This record gives sequence, C-alpha cells and structure tokens, in this order.
Amino acid sequence: MPKCLVTGGAGFVGSHLVELLLAEGHSVEVIDDLSTGSLDNIAPLRDNENFRYIVDSVLNPDVMNTLIQRNDVVFHLAAAVGVRLIVEQPVRTLQTNIEATELVLQLASVNEKRVLLTSTSEVYGKSTKLPFGEDDDLVIGPTSRFRWAYAASKIIDEFLALAFHKERGLPVTIVRLFNTIGPRQTGRYGMVVPRFVEQALSGQPISVYGDGTQRRSFTWVKDVVGAINQLAWEPKANGQVFNIGHTKDISILELAELVKKLTGSQSKIELVSFEDAFSSDFEDMHQRMPDISKIQSLVNYTPSLNLPQMLDEIIMSFKKPD
Repeated sequence: MPKCLVTGGAGFVGSHLVELLLAEGHSVEVIDDLSTGSLDNIAPLRDNENFRYIVDSVLNPDVMNTLIQRNDVVFHLAAAVGVRLIVEQPVRTLQTNIEATELVLQLASVNEKRVLLTSTSEVYGKSTKLPFGEDDDLVIGPTSRFRWAYAASKIIDEFLALAFHKERGLPVTIVRLFNTIGPRQTGRYGMVVPRFVEQALSGQPISVYGDGTQRRSFTWVKDVVGAINQLAWEPKANGQVFNIGHTKDISILELAELVKKLTGSQSKIELVSFEDAFSSDFEDMHQRMPDISKIQSLVNYTPSLNLPQMLDEIIMSFKKPD
C-alpha cells in the first residue's frame, strides 16, 4: 500500500482523513504545528502501528524533505483557516498558505511524489454566477479588505500547483471544499456551525453575523475525506480542480433556528453586525453554492447526509462526556 503524508493531519478535516487512510491499510504520517489542530483529534490513533506524527511546521524544509522522501502521496491540508484568524492575522495567513504550499510542491516535484492540495470555495469570492463551476471567473474584493487575504492566498496555491503540473509534470489534484462540518470542528476561529451548537447548548445567545440572509451549503466531513481519498488515486484527476460540496443551501438565520430547534435550546437569536464581530472593513459574500457535476462524473461523488442529519451528529458529539 502507498505511504501517505498528511500535512495538518491533527486538524478537523485532516484527522478524519487520517482515520480513513489508516482504515484502508495505508501507513500514515502527520505533520502539524498544532496552531489550529489538536493532539486530541489524533489521540485514538497513536497505538496504530501504521501511524506516526510529528509536531513541527510545514515551513521547515529539512523536516518536510525527509517526510516527503519516505512517503508516496502528500495530502496537503495544512493552512491558516477560519474567518476570525484570517482577519486578525493576515501575515500568518499569507505566509502559511503560500510559502508552505510552494515548499510542498517543490519537494514533491524533486522527489517525484503525488500531491492532493486542498483549496477552498472562498476563491470564488463575490461571484454571483451560481452554482460555482471550477472554470468560472473568480471575483474577490480589494486588497484593503483583509477578508480576501485567504482567498487570494489559496488562488496563488492553485496557480502554483497547476504550474508545477504543466511545467514539471507534477501529478497534483486540487479540491475546493465548501463549508465542511462535522465532529471535532471548533468554533474558535469563526466556524459557524460549532459556534451555534456551543451557544445553543450552553444557553447563550446564538449570534448571527450580518442580517443572516447570506446563504451557505454545508458538507459532511466524511463525504469530503471520502472524495479526497478517491481523487488521490485517480490518474484522470491529475492537473484538475474539483469542487467538493453539497447542493442544498440554507440562510445563516435559518441555520440558527434549526440548531435551536434540534438542541431544544431556549437561547435567543441575536443579530451582530460584521463591524462588531470582526472589523469595520469586513466584507462577506451573499451566497456560496457548488456545481459538483465534474467530481460526480469522475468518482461518482454523492453527499450522504442532509443538514439536519449532520447537525444531529454534531450535537451528539458535543454532548459526549470527555
């Protein structure tokens, strides 16, 4: 079985991917600096003889060269994520996302390794052409609004990956993830679903940013890692970009009401301005919806759960005793 390296493997999506790869019999190594990940996410895996992890930065060239040399496939998930982190730490966002990806691609190219690069639906920015297709124009805001630093950094990541594929023949596949949710996700950096669930279960006001009419589609984490795993071994995916998401969307205000209902919470729903939540120059996009026909035609990807089912699973995970 091919040996796998997962950068950011102690994170939310990364830890679920590691579980899947181990279940399929792969040897898996993880590198994570724990800036947004947690050892708790991979604690149950430590006794698996096929699993190893290292706490270090993906920006460490010596460590990364050693890891990439002894693995066959690199799943590059390490990134600065979360709206709050991006707004508050734009330098870290840009450095982590661009420099780390360039290093991974360079070392993978030299060592002739395959790469699966995770990107984001954020790259579509303020586009109003729905649903978003992989070849559609990308429309982001001005450089004066740091909200767009993340999108810009991931766009550069994608250009770098496709350039390495075109110029040096690097086998690389890019996936754009749409609002992935599931157990282990934290609301600490602005992720809306765990934040709503935590507020509802604790009886705190459920804080909806903006007017709540903005719409999002949410994707089950196990569907996401399943699709990533399928694409990683598909030769026809080389040099390609794929959306991974769900085709049903919901307004954020409706999401708050649904979380309140499913938790049986008495919490009030409060509207909080973007200025109060983030900063005066914050800007958001109104709707985000993927076209998933491309990935469906290649690996027969189909979302397995609807949003109430996803939320039920997440709520149960928050209620489990430590």
